[in-house]
Amino acid sequence: MAVEGSTPDPGVIVPHLVVRDMPEALDFYTSAFSARVLYRSVSPSGQGEHVHLQVWSSLIQLSTEEPDYEHRRMAGAFLASPETLRGTSCVFQVAVPDVDAAYQRAVDHGALPAMPPVDMFWGDRYGWVRHPFGHMWALCTIQEVLTPDEVAARMRAFSSQMKGHEE
Repeated sequence: MAVEGSTPDPGVIVPHLVVRDMPEALDFYTSAFSARVLYRSVSPSGQGEHVHLQVWSSLIQLSTEEPDYEHRRMAGAFLASPETLRGTSCVFQVAVPDVDAAYQRAVDHGALPAMPPVDMFWGDRYGWVRHPFGHMWALCTIQEVLTPDEVAARMRAFSSQMKGHEE
């Protein structure tokens, strides 16, 4: 959807997230991730909403889940929120200047802590939060840029350590 002020550059992927409760989702994204609403409208059915957000340097679209679409065999019938699916099929990763602060802010505003930030073998400080409506976010701060060979060597060492803890 090309709306002035929220048009992505060609080739940029814009996640389109489905949520059950738009007001609560907007409250979370604006509070936890400092999102800015760029566009907001009622959906064609009149029962839901469609919103464009800027979150950090990214564009994200949100739409309200509309179960009635399935019964009426309308476009959008295959879309469901993670709450309906009882899980999610993807993780959204974003690099931030301070992963610990971003993680804590998200948790303070209702995200569920899934994995506290830790230094990972691939060079990032990395953690996961689950947004209150089921979407999973990986937050990271890049601490060092490694070659593929360096990552492979560190992964082997990490795997060896893990095997040592299993015994």
